[in-house]
Amino acid sequence: MEWENQTVLEEFFLQGLSGYPKLELIFFVFFLTMYLLILLGNGTLITISILDSHLHTPMYFFLGNLSFLDICFTTSSLPSTLMIFFSERKSISFLGCAVQMFLGLAMGTTECVLLGMMAFDRFVAICHPLRYPIIMSKDSYVPMAVGSWFAGVVNSAVQTAFVIQLPFCRNVINHFLCEILAVMKMACADISGNEFIMLVATTLFTLMPLLLIVISYSLIISSILKIQSSEGRSKAFSTCSAHLTVVIIFYGTILSMYMKPKSKDTLNSDNLDATDKLISIFYGVMTPLINPIIYSLRNKDVKKALKNLNRRFFNK
Repeated sequence: MEWENQTVLEEFFLQGLSGYPKLELIFFVFFLTMYLLILLGNGTLITISILDSHLHTPMYFFLGNLSFLDICFTTSSLPSTLMIFFSERKSISFLGCAVQMFLGLAMGTTECVLLGMMAFDRFVAICHPLRYPIIMSKDSYVPMAVGSWFAGVVNSAVQTAFVIQLPFCRNVINHFLCEILAVMKMACADISGNEFIMLVATTLFTLMPLLLIVISYSLIISSILKIQSSEGRSKAFSTCSAHLTVVIIFYGTILSMYMKPKSKDTLNSDNLDATDKLISIFYGVMTPLINPIIYSLRNKDVKKALKNLNRRFFNK
């Protein structure tokens, strides 16, 4: 039998920085700093969106969900990565790896769908401003957000379930964490079925939201160009520029990681390209860090809410 020497694996070993012990301290400080900033930035956005009544709108409801999503996404991977840096036995249990894989994929999928919902919200706000309160009522935007989370959980549950059922005859993952593509390469079985499921899921939950974003912004740009005054065009564009910037950063990293062509040798290899590792780090750390910065710098409402929050708690 091809798999007769296969044993039941109880843990995986993460090879991320193996052989570079001096770099582990540098990366530990870097990741810890980034994680604390992510918690601070996104936690602040969530707090002001709850406490400031002026931000109780669909746009900031989605933004609060996005910030919570970023916190969950980084928390699912960074703390365990930090612990592994100072552990002599750089391993993670099979169950822990499955949970990390599930949470990472669920959060990533949810963010794709949520960004699509946010693009639709901006389309209605700019192209149909008079009908905005009716179309984007609470009965509409809350189910849209819930649907985004549901899509992420279902997609991740299905893909993770198929991956953990694979027979594994290798347990050294050339990555910093249990990323689904890296784990699949540890299998000593045909993974073409898993790749097909991933392709279908990517089309449904990554490319379809991207198509919605492209259509929404095509209509938004067309509507903005029809505005006569330059001040009006500038004001209209400023309401969606932050979201558009986040979309470009997010989709730029995720598409380059999951959609770039891979050779047969690369797919069957248990080694992950160094570029994929760096993209994964950028996607998992830098994007959640940049999101609150982008929304804070270009948004007058957020700046005003921050000032009000500061006066409320520090200038009593």
